[in-house]
Amino acid sequence: MESQTKSIEFRQALLTMSNIGHSEAQVILPSCNTTLDSGGTRALAEIESMSLHVAETKVNGKWVKVPALDYKGKSIIAKGTWLRLAQVLGEEWLETELEDAELCAKLLKSQRRRGLRADILTFAQKLPVTSPKYDYYTEWDSIAAVKTTSFREWWKGLPRESRQNVRRSRKRGVQVFVEPLDDQLIQEIMGVNNESPVRQGRPNSHYGKTFEEVKKDHSSFLDRCDYICAYAGEELIGFIWLIYRGEIASILQILTKASHQDKRPANALIAKAVELCEVRGLLYLTYGMFNYGNKKHNSLREFKERNGFSEVSVPRFYIPLTPWGSFCMKAKLHRGLIGILPHRVIMAGVCARSLYYNLWQSKAVLAQR
Repeated sequence: MESQTKSIEFRQALLTMSNIGHSEAQVILPSCNTTLDSGGTRALAEIESMSLHVAETKVNGKWVKVPALDYKGKSIIAKGTWLRLAQVLGEEWLETELEDAELCAKLLKSQRRRGLRADILTFAQKLPVTSPKYDYYTEWDSIAAVKTTSFREWWKGLPRESRQNVRRSRKRGVQVFVEPLDDQLIQEIMGVNNESPVRQGRPNSHYGKTFEEVKKDHSSFLDRCDYICAYAGEELIGFIWLIYRGEIASILQILTKASHQDKRPANALIAKAVELCEVRGLLYLTYGMFNYGNKKHNSLREFKERNGFSEVSVPRFYIPLTPWGSFCMKAKLHRGLIGILPHRVIMAGVCARSLYYNLWQSKAVLAQR
């Protein structure tokens, strides 16, 4: 009965994964126990039957089950419809990078008949090493990063306005603490989530979630993360979910209440994050991408620059698994629309989307009156 249930779950996961686009999935890591020895000495046929499992991931804010290859303690999933890219689930939050990519590629090829179809395997090199370690086809990830070996040097390098914003935050009563994730903090995070159904010109996927849903969203990396919380009196007005990854730390989430933007909580939170990294002796603090494909100048990048983040280029490797994957790599189709379309076209689409959702929110507010 148990094996039948797992089989049904796996078939459902296959159907779900076929509908996930390259850029839609947000990840939460499953537990993975199956490992391979570094020399790949086990016969491929021996491990094929035990290497697939069902993992959970978030798509547009909702949990879905997807098929995954269990490889050396990491889960490899494939995303996309007409072109399927295999990559490490939660790669940007892990402490280590993919090892023995050749063996991983062989395993992925062998799993096609079992339902895990992939045309290209892609993986990134982890900071602080930026020189390519491998000879595979390479492109460059644009990472937003701050050197954190010296808080003082970071502070001196900030624009005057940014330093004033941190001071302004203190003067207006904002206090920043590192808090444990407990039921009280989850309730407070719900308050931040539920401030508005639209955030930064797009639907807020966290809006209206239940306590249990928010608790599950924050169930990963609990052994190597901090919650940096900004309070105005007793009210949580913003937080950073900071993940520690060996020599670096990464901001998984930063959310603040728009109603308290005059208190500049985001600036105070980032200052605290840099301070924590220095205390731990970390080399870098990262905050997502600096440039997203051909989408370059935008408000998020400006915010990062004002807070001391700059571009660090990290190698991303691509290994074709099928003839179709090889063709798409030669035609640069693996980059997706955001990596193909000109910046002005992308920004026109972003503006149109923001206008649409702001209009939708205004109509919803009027309907409630």
